[in-house]
Amino acid sequence: MTMKIYTKSGDAGETGLLFGGRVPKNDPRCVAYGEADFATSAMGLARALSQDARVQEILLQVQREMFTLSGELATDIENYEHYKSNFHAITAENVDRLETLIDELSAQVELPPKFIIPGASAASGALDLARSALRAAERSIVGLDQQDLLPNIELLRYVNRLADLLFMLARFEDRALPMDIVTGTRLDEG
Repeated sequence: MTMKIYTKSGDAGETGLLFGGRVPKNDPRCVAYGEADFATSAMGLARALSQDARVQEILLQVQREMFTLSGELATDIENYEHYKSNFHAITAENVDRLETLIDELSAQVELPPKFIIPGASAASGALDLARSALRAAERSIVGLDQQDLLPNIELLRYVNRLADLLFMLARFEDRALPMDIVTGTRLDEG
């Protein structure tokens, strides 16, 4: 028997949270995990476009962690302890690992003295898209925190640091390109 992908339970504009509760699809939690999902998909595009095994490895790891983050966002605060007893949560150690990766990449990349125009390569363009999408998720997560709906403050720290990592991964991806291509100054000539 084939499992159907559609349930029709969301046809009235509501969706279920993990461990119970139904909310409108525009609930701030849904917006936050929807934006996180968008960023995760953009990371997948970047991973598919990258030719660098280290970039691919890092992206796959953070994509997996983004599923954890999304699960936490999709859980009502009243059910958060139940979530933690069944699944991993984002921790300070996850944030520390991102900082270590940023430092590692920073040591291998010369940042240009000018603004960077996204799109020097397909992979870096996708990474910058993922970073921008993640910043939108970050803004939504800030809103959750302001409404006392954020179950774990480490989520906010994680997305903030991950956006910085995505910036550095994009620069790492383009590290062999001439600076005028990375900054788009060669385009200004024509």
